[in-house]
Amino acid sequence: MGTTRGEIVAATLAVLDEHGLDGVTMRAVAARLGVQHNTVRWHASSKGRLLELASDELLAHCLDEPLPETFPDRLRELSRRCRAALLSHRDAAKMVAGVFAAEPHTLRYADAVIATLLAAGHSPRTAAWTHWSIFYLTLGLTQEQQAAQESAPALHPDQTPAASYPALAQVLPHVGPDSFDQRFEFALGLIIAGLSRAEDSHGPDTGGDVGYSPAD
Repeated sequence: MGTTRGEIVAATLAVLDEHGLDGVTMRAVAARLGVQHNTVRWHASSKGRLLELASDELLAHCLDEPLPETFPDRLRELSRRCRAALLSHRDAAKMVAGVFAAEPHTLRYADAVIATLLAAGHSPRTAAWTHWSIFYLTLGLTQEQQAAQESAPALHPDQTPAASYPALAQVLPHVGPDSFDQRFEFALGLIIAGLSRAEDSHGPDTGGDVGYSPAD
């Protein structure tokens, strides 16, 4: 029986965990499975395609039941599951950020988030842009968190002396490596709280570039 695509994707994620994103190659995945390089290439024509498939697999269980029925609890839970999926593998956020995985699990996840926002009465534009805003927030914060796990935090007190950077020095205790969960929940809450104002500010869903006014 031949090697399946699922086995190749699982091997890719195993190589990712062991060696990081830079260590994921077609040959490394083949070696992990004990097969020829061409066996991997049969299912994924390039490293980029391999990473697309692995990225899509990360979101495979984000829609598992039970899920909250009502907004905004449903949106919060979907967003938390996406973040947890990215945190479940080394360098996963960096991997996902580097590909465009228009694959079934990714598309179903996006569809579920957008459907949640539409069902809550938000316009198609607000629903789409809110999904992207939360997804990019999740990718960015998770990349920072996973990088911090590999090395020291980006800023140290001696890099931001109060005499030179008074504002940064004042907030530094709130951006340490132990605050990622709180920062995520804070930002997610800001997005959700701002939804009604975003609808009012954008006006009719005409597709134009209408944003907040300077007075906002």
